[in-house]
Amino acid sequence: MLLEVEGLCVNYGHIEAIRDISFGVEEGTVVTLIGANGAGKTTTLKTLSGLRKVRAGTVKFDGKDITHLPPFERVLMGISQSPEGRGCFPGMTVLENLDMGAYVRNDRKTAAYQADLDRVFDLFPRLKEREKQAAGSMSGGEQQMLAIGRALMAKPRLVLLDEPSMGLAPKLIQQIFSIITEINAQGTTVLLVEQNAAQALKRAHTAHVLETGEIVRSGTGAELAGDDSVKAAYLGGDV
Repeated sequence: MLLEVEGLCVNYGHIEAIRDISFGVEEGTVVTLIGANGAGKTTTLKTLSGLRKVRAGTVKFDGKDITHLPPFERVLMGISQSPEGRGCFPGMTVLENLDMGAYVRNDRKTAAYQADLDRVFDLFPRLKEREKQAAGSMSGGEQQMLAIGRALMAKPRLVLLDEPSMGLAPKLIQQIFSIITEINAQGTTVLLVEQNAAQALKRAHTAHVLETGEIVRSGTGAELAGDDSVKAAYLGGDV
């Protein structure tokens, strides 16, 4: 198991945002967390990346306890995140943003670094076209591509994707999810938080439903897509 979460509890002050959740992420898979706004999905990813403190429980990555490790050490171990809301550096160019994703790497003047940059440009040809353009002047879809590309430049074993389809047009949503499938096919494990449950479940090997900070249902993506209660709550009755 690449990532193991056991009994995780996270608070915002006196409010319990995450209550005793446990799940695992097998290497080479896509795992998705679905749920309504406020369910605790983003809090879970922030905690896994080290941005929120753990009140109780443990997080292990590749067998090592990382529960209290700072974010930069998690990146060095192979965990990278594309945050909710994209979080690009608006005054920096596309290329500079991508280089920031590789900030912890010590091989930034090598062929390996160039190969990873080429990989991002192959996945997102639009970024290659705009590599000298300021990120803040690009469309929302282009910025989302940049946020994912930046996360990949850290050369992660596990990439955390937080609402990658948020605010995008339907055609772009389909494109983003196809690229997520390709990223996984190339060998990167994906933990995906997503409100577009239909698209997420189609691509997930394993899926979990979060409600008010608790996991209330788990299964394969296909199993949850066919679950009547999941359909009613998140899929509008149909996938």
